[in-house]
Amino acid sequence: MDQMSFYEVFPNMEAGSDLDMVLSDATVTKVSTGRNKDDIRIYVTFNTLIPKRRIWHLEKSIKKQFFPNNGVTIRILEDFDLSTQYTPSNLLSSYNDSILEELEDRSALLFNIYKKADLDFTVDGNLKVTIEDTVIAREKEQELFDVLHSIICRRCHQNIKIDFDYKEPVKSKYLENAILEVENKIAAINSRTSSAEKVEDKKEEASSKNNKTDSKETEPEKKFIRPLTKSDDPDVIYGNEILENATPMEEITGELLGPIVIRGQLTAVDFRETKKGGYFGTGQMTDFTDSISVKFFFSDADQGREFENAIAVDGFYKISGKLDDDQYSKELTVGRINSVQKIQDFRVVRQDTAVEKRVELHCHTKMSDFDGVSDITTIISRAKSWGHKALAITDHGVVQAFCDADHMKGLDDFKVIYGCEIYLVDDTKRPVVNDRGQSFNDTFVVFDIETTGINPQHEKIIEIGAIKINNGIIIDSFSEFVNPEKPIPYKISNLTSITDDVVKDAPTIDIVLPKFIEFCEDAVLVAHNANFDTGFIKHNCKILNIKYNYTHIDTMEVARYLHPNHSRYNLDAVCKMEKVVNEHHHRADADTDVTAKIFLNFISKLENEGIHTLAELNANSKPNADQIKKMRTNHCIVLAKNDLGRINLYRLVSESHLNYFSRNPRVPKSLLEECREGLIIGSACEAGELYSAILGGRDKSEIMRIANFYDYLEIQPIGNNEFMIRSDKRDYENINSVNDLQEINKQIVALGDELGKPVVATCDVHFLDPEDEVYRRIIMANKGFDDADQQAPLYLHTTDEMLEEFSYLGLAKAHEVVIENANKIADMVERIHPVRPDKCPPVIEHSEEDLRRICETRAHEVYGPELPEIVSARLERELNSIIGNGYSVMYIIAQKLVWKSNEDGYLVGSRGSVGSSFAATMAGITEVNPLPPHYRCPNCFYVDFDGPEVKEIVNMGLSGVDMPDKICPKCGKPLAKDGFDIPFETFLGFKGDKEPDIDLNFSNEYQSKAHKYTEVIFGDGQTFKAGTVSTLADKNAVGYVLKYFDKRDIRKRRAENERLAKGVEGVKSTTGQHPGGVVVLPNGEDIYSFTPVQHPANKDTDIVTTHFDYHKIDANLLKLDILGHLDPTMIKRLEDLTGINATEIPLDDKQVMSLFQSTEALGITPDDIMGTPLGTLGIPEFGTDFAMQMLVEAKPRYFTDLVRIAGLAHGTDVWIGNAQDLILNGIATITEAICTRDDIMVYLIHMGLDPAESFTIMERVRKGTVAKGKCEEWPTYKQHMQEHGVPDWYIGSCEKIKYMFPKAHAAAYVMMAWRVAYCKINYPLAYYAAFFSIRASGFDYEKCCQGKARCEQEIKILKSQSDLSATDKDILIALRLVQEMYARGFEFLPMDLYQSDSRYFKIVDGKILPPFNSLPGMGDKAAEQLQIAASQGKFLSQDEIRDRGKVSQTILDKMIELGIVKDLPKSNQLSLSDFFNI
Repeated sequence: MDQMSFYEVFPNMEAGSDLDMVLSDATVTKVSTGRNKDDIRIYVTFNTLIPKRRIWHLEKSIKKQFFPNNGVTIRILEDFDLSTQYTPSNLLSSYNDSILEELEDRSALLFNIYKKADLDFTVDGNLKVTIEDTVIAREKEQELFDVLHSIICRRCHQNIKIDFDYKEPVKSKYLENAILEVENKIAAINSRTSSAEKVEDKKEEASSKNNKTDSKETEPEKKFIRPLTKSDDPDVIYGNEILENATPMEEITGELLGPIVIRGQLTAVDFRETKKGGYFGTGQMTDFTDSISVKFFFSDADQGREFENAIAVDGFYKISGKLDDDQYSKELTVGRINSVQKIQDFRVVRQDTAVEKRVELHCHTKMSDFDGVSDITTIISRAKSWGHKALAITDHGVVQAFCDADHMKGLDDFKVIYGCEIYLVDDTKRPVVNDRGQSFNDTFVVFDIETTGINPQHEKIIEIGAIKINNGIIIDSFSEFVNPEKPIPYKISNLTSITDDVVKDAPTIDIVLPKFIEFCEDAVLVAHNANFDTGFIKHNCKILNIKYNYTHIDTMEVARYLHPNHSRYNLDAVCKMEKVVNEHHHRADADTDVTAKIFLNFISKLENEGIHTLAELNANSKPNADQIKKMRTNHCIVLAKNDLGRINLYRLVSESHLNYFSRNPRVPKSLLEECREGLIIGSACEAGELYSAILGGRDKSEIMRIANFYDYLEIQPIGNNEFMIRSDKRDYENINSVNDLQEINKQIVALGDELGKPVVATCDVHFLDPEDEVYRRIIMANKGFDDADQQAPLYLHTTDEMLEEFSYLGLAKAHEVVIENANKIADMVERIHPVRPDKCPPVIEHSEEDLRRICETRAHEVYGPELPEIVSARLERELNSIIGNGYSVMYIIAQKLVWKSNEDGYLVGSRGSVGSSFAATMAGITEVNPLPPHYRCPNCFYVDFDGPEVKEIVNMGLSGVDMPDKICPKCGKPLAKDGFDIPFETFLGFKGDKEPDIDLNFSNEYQSKAHKYTEVIFGDGQTFKAGTVSTLADKNAVGYVLKYFDKRDIRKRRAENERLAKGVEGVKSTTGQHPGGVVVLPNGEDIYSFTPVQHPANKDTDIVTTHFDYHKIDANLLKLDILGHLDPTMIKRLEDLTGINATEIPLDDKQVMSLFQSTEALGITPDDIMGTPLGTLGIPEFGTDFAMQMLVEAKPRYFTDLVRIAGLAHGTDVWIGNAQDLILNGIATITEAICTRDDIMVYLIHMGLDPAESFTIMERVRKGTVAKGKCEEWPTYKQHMQEHGVPDWYIGSCEKIKYMFPKAHAAAYVMMAWRVAYCKINYPLAYYAAFFSIRASGFDYEKCCQGKARCEQEIKILKSQSDLSATDKDILIALRLVQEMYARGFEFLPMDLYQSDSRYFKIVDGKILPPFNSLPGMGDKAAEQLQIAASQGKFLSQDEIRDRGKVSQTILDKMIELGIVKDLPKSNQLSLSDFFNI
């Protein structure tokens, strides 16, 4: 075919903007196909160099656009007709990365040989390729020569000779590891043989002893259990010794079904007894190439238990069984196991064997958001085991790993260095550099240059354009092309339209630059992004020995000052701001022209602001917080040298989160300078400003200035930065080889020597071992990183590994940067605690005296002038304990908060075990009275703690409220009944020194006011919300793993997915706030002394939380739990609707008790409400079907029974499979069963056990320590319980409990629930109106208010569905209460446009009027707006409802459909039809 242009052959081809210009000049010389017509070869000649990866991209584009639906393969055979600017040397420099990619695509062997080769040009211009002298290299030499000759000589038409030479191969550390692994295996075999010999000797010895003891009495006959193995090998656990080799798990496929042997680590196992008496176990194993599920089965349960005791999770085993396609899991599983053998851990564990050890100063943990994947405790443990003396934590922008490190035990002399890799913003930059007193009336030269790249050290200027301005008038111009004496990259040509042909006859820089300098004279230089342009000018001036001492102005920085609200300040963006048109961007002349226009505009605006000199411009242009959020960041390492440094670090972290957060927490350089005392500053990684400056070819003086800011400079292994070689980014265009990266590190080392600053080699650790990179790969892939599968070697290196990495520096220098300097920095750091070790409660003056006075005053108000001995003794004991241990301030805080809430009309419910404290009762903190049951007379103060009625109740395990009514024998008035019999020890421990945890349930409507009131108590800035740190949980982690493999069309077995998920679990995902936690700072203390602070999840909010998870610092700062709850809100609403005082509702009302036994008190039967057996629907704690079933089975008769049932409902493994079975089988009653944690201690003391031991047993049981098998003392406790007559069923119950509720908490809940139940019976309309307003989030006007039939129809529809959503469950709750209301004879009024409230149900004429927000789709704010609009006057049309009431058309249509809106025209405009009803 005749030669044709590329776009003639492929018209309308979309190749991308970067290739358009290149392809428009390209020529297609030939197109051919193979014999089968299934491949097309396109021969293309380009006049500029195109990277191989772009050629491959072009092949794919042609295939996609012209041959999308067939199997044709497209192959481009490129030929380059290059300009004379290309010499063999600069060709190889520009094209070497493409050669590497082509070799990698062709052969991994060729790629590795060439990658390790040294490339040099000889004196006569030949290419010398020096490769490692190995057998493989010699064998592949000719093939490599053919490829290089084809590319360089034929494709690129370079007439050179290619010679090969050889060098000594570099010793491989991986080969050393392989040898070490073989040696470990040999040692393991020898060890096992030795062990077997010892066991044989012991057996012979035992046999000899048995012969001597034949005369001794024989032991009682035990059940025969078939032995697990007959083997003499102690490692054989089950069956016989396994001699076959194991199949690697990654090779296990369906083709291997049948007998199989595997080996690996047991990562999980779970056994259970079958109904037929067998023993069945499922587990998971991994050999770290993959994982697989295993199944064990024993027909004899005792034998199975023996096997279960013989194996352990994390142990290593060899297993022989059968590979089956499991019918349940639908994946391959190893079952029918016949042999299990213990083996050694076969993993090769890296050791640091160096005599002198390094120290790692750059380490990320799981707290670096979705970046690090190793726990800090694991990293520290490894470093310590290697003999390192210290390690620095430097997470990205946060310090949340500090607490876990600080809490580690057994660190001895190991030093943890606390630091952070901050995101540094250089806010010290100003528009004017080298100001010398000039004003805007002076002479300026606005200029722009075009270059072959971005690094002045390697690239060349190809065009200079300039305009001279004096007194605001353009007086001259300058424009010259420059011959760079090297090829112009195709990307630059495409960007600028400047080609080799354009500049080949132009003068060189040594001619042009002196002309330009002469043009500038003493003018002020002006450029956009001036550091770039002036950097090239300064560099070339230095080469040509031309003096450079100019003042320059950066219009980009001026634009930041004048247009602070924009986010982009490139030239195009600034042109739009200033309404200047740039028709030929990326040409020096055109860019100079628009920059000059922009600069003249800027001068006018600055002078209008009163800025007339360059000095004034600099003084006024300090960036504000919003501008800092938009500026470029660089990484920077900050280490705390001492406690002052720690506090300053916490300030940096806090301010970066509170004031400068934008994608990342940013630290202005000026703030870092301000907080620098006690800190050590390091230059960080390739994202640091020093590395970036060197990479960008900045001027030497500028690089020196940047480096001088830091206390030490950092270099890292070449592998960390090899991504630059692969990258297409312009920033890395001059990084084409490992040697280029080594040169940058050498330059940093030289800088350190010149400035006298230590240079430290760090790893930038993100995971612990090389194989752990898979976890980071999964995390990064899920966050959208395209190169997630190309992980850098960011693992913790040994000393020898680092010395090998930096061997190119020479032995002495490598030793210095790896060992000496790192240790020197570590020695500069003092041992500090990131969390203060002391407890720092806030101080309220006279809190001890106030607490005693408040408690004693109230005690006398209740029990009279002379307190009964039991009252005074309990109160005195508690107050002495509380005040003596410094807890009085906590009581006073709670008292102030509760009294304030009560004063504002809201009851407060106590949580936890605070109700165990009589002092808390007398202080008004809780309503629960923990004294033993007793009568008291409010009139004459008669008390009865030991009368016959009282003793009977005590013996029954009941409370004072359950006692019969009684008249005061002294004054004839009715006696009050009180006392829940809760020991104080439950709250503060037997020694009274257990720190109190006072949790309070405020109304959810009042919670924010309670939080605000803490500021009134302690002062502004003394309280902070308790922060939380959220991490990836197991299910989310598995989801990450599944998503990773799904995107790669890979299917892994569940066992492998779960193994990998374990490595991802715990990675920090976000931060938040505790729903009610408030941390209180002591007066005179700085929050930074304890923790940094931030906004929750870094959101734009006024809320400030602790940066540390509050659990990590609750031993240091007081945390108040000021929680929001619906029960106090419900009580408040009921009080408002009825006028009653909820605290006066009797807690012994027989009708109320009957609600928990039947529906009789409601005047209906279960049949009226679809079989609901009780009247507790909508009663807190007792309204669910689960709770009602508990009530039916437990048959409560007393208030205390309800307290016990509430305790059961909130415990774990306390009711189901425990108390439920005991009650249903008649073994125990609800009064006898263990229901709350206090029951255990009280009962055991009653049975005669030591009180302190009884308390300890309660604590071990209620936390699940016994049930989880983690209580070593349990056999002793169990024996003591049996000796004191505690029944076996009671002990067995203790052994099942995983968590228990405190009795005081349950009592407080039931008191609230009882009051609601009282109103349900006695004030039904108020009850339903309050319930629907406060608790019925699923109330739907359309489904609930259209009559009983419609309501029951909706209930049937929902109940017929098997899996209801959370929303549907809420709707069902509301519907069932509505059905009950209808059954009791009550009704709804239709919603009224002018009477309905926005959110509250109202009682009108004996019926309930629904609010606007009960309409489906109507939110609270929309409902409020409609109510406001309705209150302003009648609506005249439907349009007015929509416009004035801000109601959507959908809602309006629904209101019309339901008859809420009727008889209103569509609009206010009248027509004849309105008059004549047409």
